[in-house]
Amino acid sequence: MGYLIQAGSSLSSWLRNEIELATPVSKGAKGKAATRIQEWLNLHQFGLTIDGDFGRITEMSVSRFQEQNGIRSTGIVDDATWSVLIAPLRRVLTPLPTTVQQASFAEVVHLFARQHLREHPLEIGGANCGPWVRTYMKGNQGSPWAWCAGFVSFILKQAAETLQVTYNLAGSFSCDTLAAQGKNAGLFVPGASVINGSVSPQQLPVASIFLVRRTSTDWTHTGFVTEFQADGFSTIEGNTNDDGNRDGYEVCARTRGYGKIDLIALR
Repeated sequence: MGYLIQAGSSLSSWLRNEIELATPVSKGAKGKAATRIQEWLNLHQFGLTIDGDFGRITEMSVSRFQEQNGIRSTGIVDDATWSVLIAPLRRVLTPLPTTVQQASFAEVVHLFARQHLREHPLEIGGANCGPWVRTYMKGNQGSPWAWCAGFVSFILKQAAETLQVTYNLAGSFSCDTLAAQGKNAGLFVPGASVINGSVSPQQLPVASIFLVRRTSTDWTHTGFVTEFQADGFSTIEGNTNDDGNRDGYEVCARTRGYGKIDLIALR
């Protein structure tokens, strides 16, 4: 079961749930399909309540969305309208060009991370909720499901699928488990070794994973490094915001220092 939309393969079940529409949905519908439509309308800057009730306001919003996107305005979400609503998600599930088959694992991870960043995934409908969170968290959502490690693991899986390899990081929803996997694979780089100069940032590959360390056995946030500098690094990370913690709401780019940071050096 895959993480990419490509001929001859099946998407993972929770991804099919996000991109497939069983039947057209119109005014009067209630439940999961109506909720998904309201989520995506909000992600497209239509400010309406997400209550799972496809009423007059939702119908009007659908009609306006259709008009803005050159679709016949009916207020009914059919396959054509749904395809445009979820186009950002379909784009991040699109395989990279076949030319990347010659790239390293870390390079392919970097390309996928940038592909996700371009779509600016956001929570919607509550803390750790919405189609982007469910995508990264295998259909799970809600307050307990902090999704920074899920975002990292999803992209690792996409890179492994693209290169048709089994990579030595299985991925996890847990930052602590990612750290343990990095140690077991011999890829873990203590942040102290960068600070004291025993490891130069120039030795570390782009798309390495950073881990925010609380204690020597507890890590609280994670993401990808996109550029190493002497005094800090640039990132792409999920479930964060301007505060840089795991209680955020988006995938974004940030700049961080090496203090309280450990790394997994992807190869």
